[in-house]
Amino acid sequence: MQMQEMATSPVPLIVQLIDIAVRRKALLASCILTALTVGLSVYLIQPKVYQSDSLLSYQQQMVNTGRMLPDDKSKLQDVVSTLTQIVTSRTSLEKIITDENLYQTEREVLAMEDVIEKMRKDIRITPSKDGDTFTISYMGGNPDKVARVVNALAARFIGENMKYREDRASETSAYTQEELNMAKKMLDSKEAVMRDYKLKYFNEMADQRETNMARLIALQNNYQSRQESIQTQEQTYAMLRDQIATRKELLEAKQANLASTAGNSVQILSPAEQLEQLRAELQRLGLKYKKEHPKIKSLENKIARLEQSIQTEPKSASSSKTYSADDLTDKTLVSLQNQLKDISASITNIRKEKEDIQKQIDQYDKWIAAAPVREAEWSALTREYGELKRHYDFLMGQNLQAGSALNLERKQRGSQFKIEDFAQSPIKPVKPNFLKIMGLVLLLGCGAGGAGALLLEKLDTSFRFPEQLDAAFPFEVLCSIPRLPLKREIVRQRIWTIVGTASFLTWAVVLVAALGILWKQGRIIV
Repeated sequence: MQMQEMATSPVPLIVQLIDIAVRRKALLASCILTALTVGLSVYLIQPKVYQSDSLLSYQQQMVNTGRMLPDDKSKLQDVVSTLTQIVTSRTSLEKIITDENLYQTEREVLAMEDVIEKMRKDIRITPSKDGDTFTISYMGGNPDKVARVVNALAARFIGENMKYREDRASETSAYTQEELNMAKKMLDSKEAVMRDYKLKYFNEMADQRETNMARLIALQNNYQSRQESIQTQEQTYAMLRDQIATRKELLEAKQANLASTAGNSVQILSPAEQLEQLRAELQRLGLKYKKEHPKIKSLENKIARLEQSIQTEPKSASSSKTYSADDLTDKTLVSLQNQLKDISASITNIRKEKEDIQKQIDQYDKWIAAAPVREAEWSALTREYGELKRHYDFLMGQNLQAGSALNLERKQRGSQFKIEDFAQSPIKPVKPNFLKIMGLVLLLGCGAGGAGALLLEKLDTSFRFPEQLDAAFPFEVLCSIPRLPLKREIVRQRIWTIVGTASFLTWAVVLVAALGILWKQGRIIV
């Protein structure tokens, strides 16, 4: 209300405020000095809080072992966030509190969980927005302890990062090895089934079909050849049998003649005549059989032997030879009978071979007929085997990469933290801030003095300027007479002025001296 009245007064506002400040200068000075004194006291009472920082960088590994590394796709914020939880765990912080003997007062009245929570609030871990760096800071009352705590936290970050990465690499390696063993067991079992199946149905497999077909065709040709050979042998057998029968008839006739004419001689064919008979027989068979026929081959061999024997024996005077009845023997009949026996045995052997060949043909027919079924069954087995083999190969590669990553971490050549700036003992505290406190109390003192002055002006109903009378009453002010104090009032006013000025000056000097002394003592740090 007072400010509204001053704003509507014909006297300028700035003039009124200056007038109030001049008249209430003692109140303003008292409020300001009091505020500065209280601010200094508050600054001195508050405990000094120091802060120390350490800068760490995250160095990516130089060796790339593949995708199985613990943090190939992890950002620095993720890594720092994970390690922060480990570094600021109860076990880690409790050890630091015990080693550095921190929070002695708090430990006497609070539980350890509360003390650890307070320490967590005093720790700041701030990753940088750009680049692989972050800052660790800690606030405390002892500068040396603050620096040691920050360095301890930085060392914990480095150690826990190595341990964390090695543990993850070990777990990854163990997991991939376990999965690889399981996959190998399944693959071995599947391969055993496939091996037993292939051994059991080897000749019925689809990849043996062409071989079986070629073998079957060869067996069928061989079977046909045996069949033709049997037919030829049977024809030869029939012819020999006819010759033997004819020979026996001649022999019986000769024996009858011998019986009737004892002592007479019998004329038999000479070698030349036999050669002519064989050549005629060869010519006759040549019209019926091919040159490769066994009988033609046999006759050719006989003709060759007979020709050789004729050339080696001396020529007789006559074309025939006469023998006595006692010396007469039918060697040709014996030879024909031996040939008949040989041909009969040959026919028996060939028929046996035919039966064996037929069994083989039947077996190959079964194998060829079963090939489509085996092909379908084999496709089902190999389809599942292919998936298992691909999974096994994938796990094998992953296991090799995990082993390389584990070896890399154990040799401490993986991604790791490096301390770029070690924490140093801070010189000045971060709390309390002297300039901030004194500036704040100065503003409060000015505000309190101004509010008090305005309040006193509100309670004072006197007029200070003639213009205020013109505005308040309907008549015109002709003149204004200044206040003329009495002599004793002047003396009393001077005494109050001297006392007040001396008091304020003394107070100000004491305050400034205290500031200087405290500054030199190091208790005030700007």
